[in-house]
Amino acid sequence: MIDNILNEAEVERAVLVGLVTPTQNEAKATEYLDELAFLADTAGAETVKTFLQKADYPNPRTYVGKGKLEEIRAFIEDNDIGMAIFDDDLTSKQVVNIERELKVKILDRTSLILDIFARRARTANAKTQVELAQYQYLLPRLTRMWTHLERQRGGIGMRGPGETQIETDRRIILDKISRLKKELQDIDKQKSVQRKNRGKLTRVALVGYTNAGKSTLMNVLSKSDVFAENKLFATLDTTVRKVIIDNLPFLLTDTVGFIRKLPHHLVNSFKSTLDEVREADILVHVVDISHPNFEEQIEVVNKTLRDICGDQEKPVIMVFNKIDAFTYTPKDEDDLTPATRENVSLEELERSWMSRMPGDCVFISARTGAGVDKLKQLLYERAREVHLTRFPYNDFLYQNYTDME
Repeated sequence: MIDNILNEAEVERAVLVGLVTPTQNEAKATEYLDELAFLADTAGAETVKTFLQKADYPNPRTYVGKGKLEEIRAFIEDNDIGMAIFDDDLTSKQVVNIERELKVKILDRTSLILDIFARRARTANAKTQVELAQYQYLLPRLTRMWTHLERQRGGIGMRGPGETQIETDRRIILDKISRLKKELQDIDKQKSVQRKNRGKLTRVALVGYTNAGKSTLMNVLSKSDVFAENKLFATLDTTVRKVIIDNLPFLLTDTVGFIRKLPHHLVNSFKSTLDEVREADILVHVVDISHPNFEEQIEVVNKTLRDICGDQEKPVIMVFNKIDAFTYTPKDEDDLTPATRENVSLEELERSWMSRMPGDCVFISARTGAGVDKLKQLLYERAREVHLTRFPYNDFLYQNYTDME
């Protein structure tokens, strides 16, 4: 596997760079950089400063303009900065040009996410998926920095006459991609057999934006000990647990969290993981209601689910988590400006569009346990509906047993 970009032995100091464009105002760009800072922290880097520039579109040579690049370079030289992270994907040309000017390591959002995934991967399945995504990301960005790859390829007559080193490296990476895809096909077959061996039990999948609290909720519902922490992408490997509520068994799956600008090839690489979502009978969409822009996070997850599930219609339980962390500032009585998320109480939110949602909706705190009993009741009712379509005889026995009592 490609070495991780960040060195675990030391904390690297970084600056973040983003753009304010006609389609992305300053507030949105600032929020994206805040999330990028969280990603950097998850990867082990310390964000020292953020830079924003207004532009109609990214500079094709250096992403930002010449003046902004000089400002960034001056700050880097004065503050012992070793890395600059850009909020959008960079081309190989941009990376080379920016690196020549700044003389530090250059990353973009995708390469940072890939580094985090490489750190988080524990099983052979996750590691293979991440490695495939890494090579797919690198292929269009090949430069002569990859000449060391030649040593990983053996065999006589594998290099054609007059072939340049970069062409050799491209063939090496294409071979690796082909091999990794074959390995993932084998893994997909194994996973498919595992899913079939689970029988006809109802399948419930936890989905949501990264760091919404899915793994914590998984631990509460299944009384297990799935790894959970306040970091992005704490869960990469799919975890499946058998849960029993009022003598009704079902399978509960914890899945990888979604995020804005999630690389498309990363979604494709995690096909075997996301198949758990595609084949689930019920989706539990976990939302961090304490996040100032949770509504946009909901839309990001919904869009990703549409990409994964297509036209499949699945029952969805909306779980607004972290009510214990929800905060707001009441408006003054003489303030006539429209209310924002920061001015609305949790009770007002519950009475707003959330109360008119077509599906099930519940407010909880997985950390304190508030509202979890109501969620369990909802899960029982929805799982029982699916269960009875597969085992109608069980309901007949249950009803007769109840009548006898």
